[in-house]
Amino acid sequence: MSAQLTMAALRGFHCKHTPSKSRILALVHHREGPASLHAVLTCRHPELAQQAVGILQQAIGSSAEAWKPEPLEKLCAQMPDAPASSIRSAVRHALAGAWPMPPGSFLKWEQIAYAVDDDSDEDDADAVPRAVSIPNDARLADLAGPVIRVGVLREFHVHDQQAVLKAARSAGWEPQLNDDLEGDDPQDVVGAVMWLGESDSKIDGADTITDVSQGLRLRIEEGHEVADWSEEAVVADFGAGLRYTAAVRRGEPATASTRQKSPDFAAMFATEAPHCDDPECEDERCQWQLTPRTADALYTELCVIADQAYDDSEELGDRPVVPDEHDGHWGVFAYLPKLTFAVDLQWRRRFARAADDLAGDLGRGQWPEPTCTAEELALHLAIRDAGG
Repeated sequence: MSAQLTMAALRGFHCKHTPSKSRILALVHHREGPASLHAVLTCRHPELAQQAVGILQQAIGSSAEAWKPEPLEKLCAQMPDAPASSIRSAVRHALAGAWPMPPGSFLKWEQIAYAVDDDSDEDDADAVPRAVSIPNDARLADLAGPVIRVGVLREFHVHDQQAVLKAARSAGWEPQLNDDLEGDDPQDVVGAVMWLGESDSKIDGADTITDVSQGLRLRIEEGHEVADWSEEAVVADFGAGLRYTAAVRRGEPATASTRQKSPDFAAMFATEAPHCDDPECEDERCQWQLTPRTADALYTELCVIADQAYDDSEELGDRPVVPDEHDGHWGVFAYLPKLTFAVDLQWRRRFARAADDLAGDLGRGQWPEPTCTAEELALHLAIRDAGG
């Protein structure tokens, strides 16, 4: 009886070029161990290898109906039989969104020990630990390095249950026993979506509605604890829904219990009299202050940017921004750096969320300090528009 294969989620394909040959590698992630690279094929012509990577990238997560085989066959006609066969096989795995990993071709977490080579000097700066082994009963105070908690909220609209179930089985998923399933989910569609949702690839038979995340560094002095030892339930607050927030700002009806009030910036950002008349004084009161008027202006512009970005992302979808066609039509995305013009709908929704998060900071009386590139871009646009 042959050993069972492990199916891993495909994250992408990459090229490695040398003077004599080029290799194509698949980057795969799986639950049982760290991500790894797996050889796909070797090619003597770097330009053909690069074309092959482009075709394989397009195949990841594509449906069989949408897949066009002509570019693949045109490329295979220029290659010897062996690499042509390998790339055809890789395309089949890419369409399924999964990669077969035979036993011995990857490491499992339990195989990785934390240790420096016995022959190495403990003070040697070049000594590299292989990994960290964390005791199952470790608490936050027991861990020397920082602990980061990441909360993820993803919602999927399943428009073809059978396609989702087929894709999940192809990726190695097995449904729960009938006795463990809810009455309205006899085929364990929830489990299939959870399995496929661990990958960033598009799910065949489902569309992504929401994809947001937040990170928090756990700190002992603030009373944090790792989840398994937490006395209280771990809760992630992603704020009010972006669609709802935008609708309320546009004046659409809202219930009395959820209707938003305008922030009192005069109370939250009250200015203080300068400490002295010295222009070089470094006292905080003599430095630049965020006045209520400035806070109100930034809040208003960030709200406008969030509303426009959300509305435009829904209309633009995954289509690229073409400056000559879209200048003056898209309130936000035509003014971002060119490298963002080809991003997808999910990225545009996350940008809208970034602007909304900054507006939320101001609405709570906090300075709008960007925590990512998207928030930096949104704040830059808000400052530009507020000063116009």
